[in-house]
Amino acid sequence: MEFSGKVALVTGGAEGIGKGIVETLMAHGILGVAVLDINEEKGMETCKHFTSKYSDSKVEFFRCDVSEEESLKDTFFRAYQHFGRLDIVCNNAGIVDEYNWDRMLKTNLHAVIRGTYLAVELMGTKYGGNGGVVVNVSSIAGLLNQFSLCPVYCAAKYGVVGFTRSAAVSNMYARYQESCVE
Repeated sequence: MEFSGKVALVTGGAEGIGKGIVETLMAHGILGVAVLDINEEKGMETCKHFTSKYSDSKVEFFRCDVSEEESLKDTFFRAYQHFGRLDIVCNNAGIVDEYNWDRMLKTNLHAVIRGTYLAVELMGTKYGGNGGVVVNVSSIAGLLNQFSLCPVYCAAKYGVVGFTRSAAVSNMYARYQESCVE
């Protein structure tokens, strides 16, 4: 895929795998990246690092709690408005916290589903988009059933894999084409 002229949005982009995704996008000449994360300090630090390293591209931080529906929706739209487009959305944010399993499900599964639908909506022709790519990050726990210490985490990651596989072959994109939207 050619990245020049493209804009990406990465949830959980301030550190870890998300930061690595941002690094890869920046290294391949992407026009801009919206870094979404709940950790404002790390997010600002990450953007400052990439801004100084890659002066040709634009990276912006948006504080977002992906486990909160309104926060996720509002931040996707703010990022879209800031850059004027989205071409790539990477639903990467995730946590491991079996004691707070409800929040873990909201972060690891619900946010991926919502993020996918928001991405398809914003990249569809209704908002002037030309399509795009959605990448949903799971883990090996979504493919194997050998993580007995984290059953809810595994359930969420299995859900991400199942949802992504089903969404990839569904016709959900058609619902966001100009002719199909009220």
